[in-house]
Amino acid sequence: MAFVLTFFSHPLYAAEDEAFNAGPFIIEHVTDSYGWHICGDGDKSVTIPLPIMLVDNGHFVAFMSNKFHHGEAAYKGYAMGWGEQKGSIVKLADDYTGHLEEGVEYPVDHVCKINISITKNVCALFISLILIGWIFLSVAKQYRKRPDQAPKGLQALIEPVVIFLQDEVINPSLGSRAPKYTPYLLTLFFFILLNNLMGLIPIFPGGANLTGNIAVTGVLALITFFVTQFSGKKEYWKDIVNTPGVPWWLKIPLPIMPLVEVIGIFTKPFVLMVRLFANITAGHIIVMGFISLIFIFGQMTPILGYSVSIVSILFYIFMGCLELLVAFIQAFVFTLLSSIYIGMACGPEEEPETI
Repeated sequence: MAFVLTFFSHPLYAAEDEAFNAGPFIIEHVTDSYGWHICGDGDKSVTIPLPIMLVDNGHFVAFMSNKFHHGEAAYKGYAMGWGEQKGSIVKLADDYTGHLEEGVEYPVDHVCKINISITKNVCALFISLILIGWIFLSVAKQYRKRPDQAPKGLQALIEPVVIFLQDEVINPSLGSRAPKYTPYLLTLFFFILLNNLMGLIPIFPGGANLTGNIAVTGVLALITFFVTQFSGKKEYWKDIVNTPGVPWWLKIPLPIMPLVEVIGIFTKPFVLMVRLFANITAGHIIVMGFISLIFIFGQMTPILGYSVSIVSILFYIFMGCLELLVAFIQAFVFTLLSSIYIGMACGPEEEPETI
């Protein structure tokens, strides 16, 4: 909380001659960027620069993002896009290097289409993968060093969660086929949970809105989609083409039900993608909205700003607790639905023959 108050105490938000614009401020904090912002604004901001890596006209170009000076400068003819090209890196008509004057239209030669830069979300992805690897390798090492002993430390934290997921989510959906899909489903749960929690931490290495990025949630949903389809048995595809328990006139002459089933194949991962993205992003937007109220009312009169700050901070704490709950719920729901979809594709288990 102290970090948040210190962050917003920057003169930019207290200046009387410059109106505070909540919209761009909130969007900046929920979208991706080429640098990891720590505190401050403009020339006084503290930012961790990240590598800019481009393949432009067959040439590999690399430099650090601080060369752009928060989008106010060009470097070797490259600049951060504006207007319709915002979020991209553009090549100017010449190899201009230096300050970009506000309001001046610089001729753009082309947009760099092959952009493999390490953005804030990509950096957060690497950090989360390192943390997950360290956590589970440490837990596995403890099991090897202390077999058949009561868990302690990270073991005591991770083991109950794994057992709960196996007993309440994976095994009921997949039965005897559970061991085949358990590694994937557990990885899915802990990856989403860790990044949800890291997104709630306002200081580095937290603060990145990774699971609030629709590209990330889309890839996770796409992996579940491919695992589901490749796990489908012939009964699964047969039921899609000839849905059981449905009147024949819904299948012939117009294949209404088969069409509905085929659409359902694609809507399931789409729902997974949107649910996680929307819930995480909405939580961040609401939190930043409450904080922004302090400075919106503070510009009217300082007394009103101080008065509203009490209510805003209380709502901030409440939303923080709610987001903490949502972080666990969304990881659980994504894993639960993934296991159900895979279980439906695998079909019912064959009962053993009785003699």
